[in-house]
Amino acid sequence: MIDVRNLSKFYGATRSLDGLTFSVPEGEVLGLLGPNGAGKTTAMRILTGQTRATSGSARVAGFDVATEHLKIRRLLGYLPEDSPVYPEMRVEEYLKMMAGLKDLPATHMKREIDRVLDETNLLGVRRRLIGNLSKGNRQRVGIAQALLGDPALLVLDEPTVGLDPKQIAEVCELIRSMRGERTVILSTHILSNVSMTCSCVVIIKDGRLVAEGPVETIGDRVRGRRLVLRVRGGEENGVRSAVASAGGFPPEAIEVSTVDAMLRVAVAVESGTEDKRAAIARRIVEEGWELIELTEDRATLEDIFLHATASGVERPA
Repeated sequence: MIDVRNLSKFYGATRSLDGLTFSVPEGEVLGLLGPNGAGKTTAMRILTGQTRATSGSARVAGFDVATEHLKIRRLLGYLPEDSPVYPEMRVEEYLKMMAGLKDLPATHMKREIDRVLDETNLLGVRRRLIGNLSKGNRQRVGIAQALLGDPALLVLDEPTVGLDPKQIAEVCELIRSMRGERTVILSTHILSNVSMTCSCVVIIKDGRLVAEGPVETIGDRVRGRRLVLRVRGGEENGVRSAVASAGGFPPEAIEVSTVDAMLRVAVAVESGTEDKRAAIARRIVEEGWELIELTEDRATLEDIFLHATASGVERPA
């Protein structure tokens, strides 16, 4: 659905994007992450045809954003960070106006408005003034206008800013329900939202890609996996040697420390390595030591974000 290649953008001497490359398959919900000033908004503005790249290319559904942006806009639903709603208008009146701006056929307009009101759970407030709605419902109205025309691509810039936890959960559930039905790009600073809604993530820093991949496995690619053991009995070198031989690990990949009168063993595991937990557990028991804990420590999205943006890890091959 989206293919970005070596995208760069300069504002005078200021570089906003620097050779950014990533792709998004159809039907995926992508979390676009990065610190303030990383270039997320610039990337979204280029993809939505609001600004031109200095160099590089981007295609949406096969169309070039530089030369075919009008075709792309017919496939696109967009919600900027400041939701473009008018508080003095009623919900249905506003959506009718937006449907007209999107050039939807008059014969299908009412049915389309009913559809997006139903999808965003706004049927009960369709005749209320937008200014009298809760912020959560106002944000839903913004999403509803983006959904008019049943776009193949939905771009949402910070859709949960300023919402309370209940409203955030409701908006995230709405976005998650779109998986497989349309492609979504979600830019947000709230990493828990990405874990709740997205199937893949792209992390950028200083306009460059530093990490990308499926939410479930990106931690293994960026920070790697670790096995963590707590063992009572034995001594440091003996436990290190036993774990190394049972798991086939080099000794330098194993860290051993004493915590609460027990040995804590942490083992760095390369991605794709065979699961050796059963073999390690058997060896510990055979040595006559007590195995108190044996877990796989997986990086959280917060860990991944901090690691990638601090170290500037380049995209894995």
